Amino acid sequence: MREYLLTILVAALVTYLLTPAVRRFAVWFGAQAAPRDRDVHTIPTPRLGGLAMFGGLVGALIVAAGLPAFRKVLAAGDVNVGRAMLLSGGLIVLVGIADDRWGVDALTKFAGQVAAAGIFIMQGIQLYQLPMPNGEPLALPPAYGVPLTVFVVVATINAVNFIDGLDGLAAGVVGIAASALFSYAYLLSYTNGLTKLTPATLTAAILVGICAGFLPHNFNPARIFMGDTGSMLIGLLLSAATIMLTGQFDPAVIGSYAQFPFWMPILLVPAVALVPFLDMLLAVWRRTNQGRSPFAPDKQHLHHRLLELGHSHRRAVLIMYFWVGLIASSLVGLSVTNSVPLVSSVTLVVAVLGVVVMIAAPRVRRRTPRHAAGPAAPAQRPHQPV
Repeated sequence: MREYLLTILVAALVTYLLTPAVRRFAVWFGAQAAPRDRDVHTIPTPRLGGLAMFGGLVGALIVAAGLPAFRKVLAAGDVNVGRAMLLSGGLIVLVGIADDRWGVDALTKFAGQVAAAGIFIMQGIQLYQLPMPNGEPLALPPAYGVPLTVFVVVATINAVNFIDGLDGLAAGVVGIAASALFSYAYLLSYTNGLTKLTPATLTAAILVGICAGFLPHNFNPARIFMGDTGSMLIGLLLSAATIMLTGQFDPAVIGSYAQFPFWMPILLVPAVALVPFLDMLLAVWRRTNQGRSPFAPDKQHLHHRLLELGHSHRRAVLIMYFWVGLIASSLVGLSVTNSVPLVSSVTLVVAVLGVVVMIAAPRVRRRTPRHAAGPAAPAQRPHQPV
């Protein structure tokens, strides 16, 4: 665990320290987000925060390569996770920089995402098997494993990209998802006496670190946006951890009493990414139903609807954190314990309380000033400069 904590700390620290320099570079480079009708920010804000995140990734990999325990993990067997993350991450960052500065059409970004998935496959990060109801894994030949791997990578990248609409939202949601993946892999390895040093767990740890390091600069009011440079990068890393975790645990080793953990890799990421995936599917359905391109922007995402309900910017983000965290923690709990009724009951109670608070909070906020404040002060004319 100490090696993982060191890796997370380095990734977070490097990302945090690099972000102010990247912000100044983005202003000089002209990569700033001008306010649009569908945006919630009102002043031009620098993009390219993903550059600092990529720096955190590089720093964490350098430190991990210097640790004897992780040196073997980075190039374990047929999977070279270090080279895969650097090459595919570097490619996706270059595409993101071009989009954040000059704007890139959707087809070009899609081609870059497919190319990044291709690098994963060439470095050994690929779906080789899927769990089946009988507990036996289904081997996937390249004719099925390759396109399925590409689909997982592209879908995850675009799901993260779709939710990147509020300050701190994407970094927080992906950080929670990565924490769930890390907890699942580490706890399951620990409880079953398996090796805890794996490429998937290392990837999830690095992702937790870079999200944590960037979030202080990106939380409302954001001083910098991650841009497509960052959203595509963290989506890429999230997909890598998912793919490597799928089929990692042998049900024969885990035991017949616990078939549910064997299904977790294929269920966990869609579950913890339920909010961005649902938002993406609703957006595609809504736009195509209106006769528009599925990539056409609008202001009807889930986070926009929370703002319309009366929640503040920060509260809307925290609500999204809550739901993602609840789903993630519930699934991780189900994977490491046999108390299914207890986990389900606690989840249900917390979910009901969350719905009540989400609906009632805006009403209480609107009523409080009228009761707490005294008589309304007479309106004052705005100050006129002399």
